[in-house]
Amino acid sequence: MSAVAIVDSGANYASVCGALERLGASYFVTSDADELRAAERVILPGVGDVGDTWRRLEEHGLPDVLRTLTQPLLGICVGMQVMFEYCEEANIDGLGIFAGAVTKLPLAAGIRVPHCGWNQLEVANACALTSGIGDGEMPYAYFVHSYAAAPGAHTVAVCNHGTPFSAIVARDNVYGVQFHPERSAETGRALLAAFLAA
Repeated sequence: MSAVAIVDSGANYASVCGALERLGASYFVTSDADELRAAERVILPGVGDVGDTWRRLEEHGLPDVLRTLTQPLLGICVGMQVMFEYCEEANIDGLGIFAGAVTKLPLAAGIRVPHCGWNQLEVANACALTSGIGDGEMPYAYFVHSYAAAPGAHTVAVCNHGTPFSAIVARDNVYGVQFHPERSAETGRALLAAFLAA
C-alpha cells in the first residue's frame, strides 16, 4: 500500500495518523505541492477555525493544487468545509469543489452549538466511503463543529442537529466528512478503510 499524504493544514492531525497506523497504512505529512500531486491518496484534516486553515493553505499555494488533484482526496471536518464555495465563519470563498455555503448551525430549544458528541448518520446515497458503514442500520459518528453545509446535490449522508446538514459529501474523486472518522470507532474505521481502498 502506498503512503497517504496528510496535508499540513496547521491542524492537530495526530489522531488521524494514529487511525491510519491502526489500519496498517503508511503516511507522511506535507505542505509540498509536488508531493501532494504524486501521492496515491490525500487527506486534508482540519480542526478549529476555517480561516486559519485557509490561510495555511494559501501560504503554501495549495488551493489550486487541491482543486486539481485526480487521486482520492478526503477532507475531514474543517478540511471538508473549505471544499465548499463559501465559508461563513471566516467570510471566505473556499475551494468550490462542492456547491453551497457552510453556515452556522441554528440555535433551537434543546440544541447546543457547537454540536459536540455522537450522532447518527442517515446514508442517503451510496459511494465508495459508505461500503460497510452501518450494514443497514443508522451508524453513529463523532462530531465537533459549529458550522455545516445544508444537504445538496453531492450529499451522501445526512445528520440532524436542530436542522439536517451534510455529514458526508462525494464528487468524483473527492470526499468530505463533517465528523471525525479517527474518533468514530467502528464507523470511522470502516470509512477510512474504504478510503484506503478507493
